[in-house]
Amino acid sequence: MAVKEESMTNNSFREERALIAQACRILASRGLADGILGHISLRAGDGCLLVRCRGPRERGLEYTVAEDIRLVRFDGTEGAPGELDEWKVPNELPLHVEVLQMRNDVAAVVHAHPPRIVAADLAGIEIRPIVGAFDIPGTKIAAGGVPVYPRGVLVRNQSLAAEMVTAMKDRPVVVLRAHGITSAAPTVEQAVLQAISLDAIAGLSLQVVSAGGTLRDLADEDMAELPDLGAGFNLEVTWRHEVARLERFTTP
Repeated sequence: MAVKEESMTNNSFREERALIAQACRILASRGLADGILGHISLRAGDGCLLVRCRGPRERGLEYTVAEDIRLVRFDGTEGAPGELDEWKVPNELPLHVEVLQMRNDVAAVVHAHPPRIVAADLAGIEIRPIVGAFDIPGTKIAAGGVPVYPRGVLVRNQSLAAEMVTAMKDRPVVVLRAHGITSAAPTVEQAVLQAISLDAIAGLSLQVVSAGGTLRDLADEDMAELPDLGAGFNLEVTWRHEVARLERFTTP
């Protein structure tokens, strides 16, 4: 769900800023947002969002700190005095805004550049439910279809963002050809985990095809047997793992 609206100052939403920064680092640690490209946003009251911005000491997503998460209005202006003094909003801010404006079911948006997903799409490989219990949430997303926005452009204005959202329809993830993905969900954690799951399926698909194999969707009877393990397992426990994994690989 979106964060509770509070008085708009640059000291607001401390927990949410910390979470988004942590999520950016997790994306980078998973190889989904290497370098300086990619961003995460979270709805923050009426007409505002918290979003990763590029600051005066920009070093890339792997080094994101809470200070890099700024409160911004949908029109790109600062959401509170001083929010953008030394920070610049993403060029693709319209991508986030359009999703949040058009999708009432969404509060968090992840835009990342996973090489394996991009490569699979360029090779003509769709994200399909080729696995089962290997990754149940990812399999169910794949079974519902992962649409593709076929233009390899920077989504830097409302017109292009509207095209992307139209291609996305009501799905949680859309592939942006020759570019990356947009993942949308009620929470930051879910939006990130969706991206990680689909990247894993894309990676397996590339391996199977490279080995000369043929991709086959999971049998209907097996799909019907996959249980819903619940948010406590699929989201909470899985997210704790991602946080612990991040700490393991970043602690000296």
